[in-house]
Amino acid sequence: MVKVAKTKGGAEKTKKTMLKFTLDCQQPADDNIIETKDFEQFLMRRIKVDGKPGNLGEKITINREKAKIHVTAESPFSKRYLKYLGKKYLKAQQLRDFLRIVAPNKTSYQMRYFNINDDKDEEE
Repeated sequence: MVKVAKTKGGAEKTKKTMLKFTLDCQQPADDNIIETKDFEQFLMRRIKVDGKPGNLGEKITINREKAKIHVTAESPFSKRYLKYLGKKYLKAQQLRDFLRIVAPNKTSYQMRYFNINDDKDEEE
């Protein structure tokens, strides 16, 4: 969303809203399955700004705190794009069959294991 404010002279100022998203990789990082450092580097290389990958500039910042990655971006940025890149990373690491990306709330994603225990219930 871009908010437009008019000044006395009639010129328009635009305020860009900053969006904050969190990618929680706690479970696989505790089991040493993925390195959050590698995932952070993957996001830095792959996020596109103005059609160019790796062109983050001042519009997007990526920070890592232990097993959580925080992405702060200016307004026209999709949370779904982070899920897409996360799935792409899991596929490249050949972990897509074991891990999935779930949204526990509006501003974050979490990597979780698939529930394999459901197969036992179907057999009985």
